Amino acid sequence: MVNISKKQFGQIVSEAIDAIPSRYGNNMKNVGFVIENKPSLEQQTKLHLVNGMTLYGLYEGIPLTRRTSNYSGVLPDKITIFMNPIVNQATNIEQLKSIVKNTVWHEVAHYFGLDHSQIHKLESK
Repeated sequence: MVNISKKQFGQIVSEAIDAIPSRYGNNMKNVGFVIENKPSLEQQTKLHLVNGMTLYGLYEGIPLTRRTSNYSGVLPDKITIFMNPIVNQATNIEQLKSIVKNTVWHEVAHYFGLDHSQIHKLESK
């Protein structure tokens, strides 16, 4: 576990967002990033999370690949990074930064419509 303030954690998340390759970052529209301590009860229920399951991040919205010409006037998509599970998993600050960076990328990939198998395939290259 790493002892870190929410402000410091937010800075690490900001750095991870800034590290998104421009070919992706420049094409992200109407999406917001937020930090929460842990998934809400509603999120836990929706995702069928049970005790012991860890969730570092969550993309909520309509992926680009599923948007139609009727997509307009909607609230921004949301990417949430969950601080407590990441802080509890990391054993040092470098590992924490790595988890955050990977989590941000993973959730951004969902925004672009990639599923878990596609994300893992890209990560293995």
